[in-house]
Amino acid sequence: MSLSASQSLLRNRVFVVGVGMTKFTKPGVENARDYPDLAKEAGQKALADAQIPYSAVEQACIGYVYGDSTSGQRAIYHGLGLTGIPIINVNNNCSTGSTALFVARQLVQGGLADCVLALGFEKMEKGPLALSTPNRANPVDKHLQVLINKYGLSAHPIAPQMFGGAGKEHMEKYGTTLEHFAKIGWKNHKHSVNNPYSQFQKEYSLDEVMTSRKIFDFLTVLQCCPTSDGAAAAILASEAFVQKHDLKSKAVEILAQEMVTDMPSSFEEKSIIKMVGFDMSKEAARKCYEKSGLRPSDIDVIELHDCFSSNELITYEALGLCPEGQGGKLVERGDNTYGGKWVINPSGGLISKGHPLGATGLAQCAELCWQLRGEAGKRQVPGAKVALQHNLGLGGAAVVTLYKMGFPEAARKESSL
Repeated sequence: MSLSASQSLLRNRVFVVGVGMTKFTKPGVENARDYPDLAKEAGQKALADAQIPYSAVEQACIGYVYGDSTSGQRAIYHGLGLTGIPIINVNNNCSTGSTALFVARQLVQGGLADCVLALGFEKMEKGPLALSTPNRANPVDKHLQVLINKYGLSAHPIAPQMFGGAGKEHMEKYGTTLEHFAKIGWKNHKHSVNNPYSQFQKEYSLDEVMTSRKIFDFLTVLQCCPTSDGAAAAILASEAFVQKHDLKSKAVEILAQEMVTDMPSSFEEKSIIKMVGFDMSKEAARKCYEKSGLRPSDIDVIELHDCFSSNELITYEALGLCPEGQGGKLVERGDNTYGGKWVINPSGGLISKGHPLGATGLAQCAELCWQLRGEAGKRQVPGAKVALQHNLGLGGAAVVTLYKMGFPEAARKESSL
């Protein structure tokens, strides 16, 4: 037997058996909660959803970007317990939450643990993201050089310049229009009206999206994600744990999950689209499709990393939802919302739900679990069977995850009782 064949036999199935999150809120407001309180709420909700005590958790993977070392321990000790388990702190920029999920999944899949908590939180400052350690090499300096060489650098915040540059390149290359991008912001704000966890729950007209305050170039404030405070959590378990605790009716299986970091094309092809993670996302998706045997046409619901409207459109192409250059046509057809081929960001996405960096990937996981279980209320995607999650961090890492109900017959039986 080949090594790869024997490895595949050793890989355990992995299930999400409980999820929870806080409402995402504007940072810096009076009476804003601190991160231990946010983490406590998300963690306790996930445990309650899984109907297990914290003592059943064997390891914890905790994600946050802004905060001192061992903030993960401080958060867990405050709200969940002191059981002496390993607590691993994770920081991977905007893909931090899904990186915590990735580490937790590997622990269960490799047979090293039967029950692992993945939790992410963020307590942010108001205003654009800034370096917290300016006295050393900037982790995205190579990325910035690509932007400088193509479009130059202005005094505007860096992230909108990067993703705005990617959108500008897409327009120049494929004829994509300002309205295509604006329609994505419009759609995500419309979706979030039905999400009680969302930072914004107001619907806007397309004209309001296009004429709202400019952040950089064509990107208006209603096409950009805000900074946010919040937390989200997921409990991952092995099949043996699911059986032992009778969790089949709510167990959502992780069919495939891949993390990809930057490749030479991020820097060598003089492309802002490539620099902001297109090839990372494309390769992570390709590997997930290959491992699961699924195609984009098999997917019903998607939560993807719409830090800016331009990135959502580019990601349609990276995930293989349409050919490269055709993202605008997908928007025109309405294949990104209810009644179309896919419902993309039913939660409102980062643009409207908010983006507490460490929590985002786990909030995406929570939303997709609710969708697959039929528990998403007014934003429920009818008949959702297969879900895809995409979370991206510059510097860089893209994590793509495919989910479906692990024991659909048990879920059907439960819902018919």
